[in-house]
Amino acid sequence: MALDFLVFYGSYRRDRIGIRLARFLVEGLGARGHAASLIDAREVGLPMLDRMFKEYPPGEAPPAMAALAARLRAADGFVFVTGEYNWGMQPGLKNLTDHYLEEWFWRPAAIASYSPGRLGGARGAMGWHGTLSEMGMVVISSTLAVGGIGAALDAEARPEGEGGAALVKAFPRFAADLEWWAEASAAQRGRVAPPY
Repeated sequence: MALDFLVFYGSYRRDRIGIRLARFLVEGLGARGHAASLIDAREVGLPMLDRMFKEYPPGEAPPAMAALAARLRAADGFVFVTGEYNWGMQPGLKNLTDHYLEEWFWRPAAIASYSPGRLGGARGAMGWHGTLSEMGMVVISSTLAVGGIGAALDAEARPEGEGGAALVKAFPRFAADLEWWAEASAAQRGRVAPPY
């Protein structure tokens, strides 16, 4: 079953190496027969949260916000690619996420983290589990944590070295877990209207 996945990336920093992981995931999901699109928070450019999408009168939300809302509603699942900022979440990705609520409901979310250090952003990823669950997503149990991101993926997002080999080995299970939950949730939404 071909699925529609959105891969979110949230760093606003000038020298963004983590975007390599987001591109690797888009390509990897595409190679498995799915539509996968990169949603770069910096490119979307939403302001710091003042009003959520649902708080605007119909037709009055900023165009970029409305366009992303439509893409969220149409997607089968989400992947959040996150770095670790002082043991926490990247503010750009969190800000983008907080602009929406119901648009996220009843779909799975996967978390892939990275860092230049050996822990692969795992501490930053931990905060996302509770946040995404609170926002109505089922967070899959498989995660990816890529340490030494600059040595694991080259500038074209091709795996290299030991870190790249580990990522290639871990990706199929990660993708299969996301696919299973996306197919299950799509089937259930087709059978029964969500309860709210």
